[in-house]
Amino acid sequence: MSLKDSKTPALKKLSDKAEVKRQSVLLIIAAIYVIYGIVFYYLPLVGWLMAFQTYKIKDGLFGSEFVGLKWFKFLFSDATFVRVVRNTLAMGVLNLVSQTVTAIAFAILLSEVRNVLGKKLVQTISYLPHFLSWIVVTSIVHEAFSTSGIINEVLVNLHILSKPISFFSHTQYFWPIVAISNVWKETGWNAIIYLATISSIDPALYEAAAMDGAGRWQKIKHITLPGLRSTIIILLIMNIGNVINAGFEVQYLLGNGLLQSVSQTIDIYVLNYGVGKMNYSIGTAAGLFKTFVSMTLIFLFNFIAKKTGDERLF
Repeated sequence: MSLKDSKTPALKKLSDKAEVKRQSVLLIIAAIYVIYGIVFYYLPLVGWLMAFQTYKIKDGLFGSEFVGLKWFKFLFSDATFVRVVRNTLAMGVLNLVSQTVTAIAFAILLSEVRNVLGKKLVQTISYLPHFLSWIVVTSIVHEAFSTSGIINEVLVNLHILSKPISFFSHTQYFWPIVAISNVWKETGWNAIIYLATISSIDPALYEAAAMDGAGRWQKIKHITLPGLRSTIIILLIMNIGNVINAGFEVQYLLGNGLLQSVSQTIDIYVLNYGVGKMNYSIGTAAGLFKTFVSMTLIFLFNFIAKKTGDERLF
């Protein structure tokens, strides 16, 4: 062994220590986030035990009676829970499809705008609703869809309706209103990643297509959409788990007694039982069911993407 080789381990240790010292601030910040994650994301998972117990505050988490799958059997025999699962999935799918389609369409249309100032202005304005709280958004939506609101006024003036409709008195309008609310609030924000993907497509492809006589629609169809394909699939896989998280605020704030059969979601069900009736075991069981469905959907669609040869998460 040469003298140089014999010194290598010692030098490596010194360099490692120096590197740790140099990165000490970053390591401390990283450690804070790790501790935060453990305390607020992993330790609370112990609370899942309540789903298998008749939990009582006085007995505590480890002193309450163990009842196995009793609460899960109760949930799936409860007509109300079956109905809120239907509502949650229906609104979740409707939100996912409408938000994905509108975000892609908006990103493509915005990328076709040649006026830089106008493009930036529209893009900035489209972001703004994302930063509004749902309380503000639902107030705007409720006012717009009221009998004296702008929606009824436009529809009556266009002679589509003979008289104003009370949208919040008829169950068939609630899901579309929720979808419209989500689209208006999130389209600009959701389009950001699609715009970034479009900007990364090689301009030479568009130049070659123009030389071949392709118009804007042909360029979008044969270059832009194929370039977005992998991004669309990855985002769909990531968002498919949120289908069961259709929301809480918008349904709770827009809903009323006439709309309970279509407005209640699993989150509202958990609130009513877990907090309203202080049955923490049922609330935890319902939340655990949501987690299981979300994970199943993510793994399923990731498996499908793998089998079809598309991009996937893992």
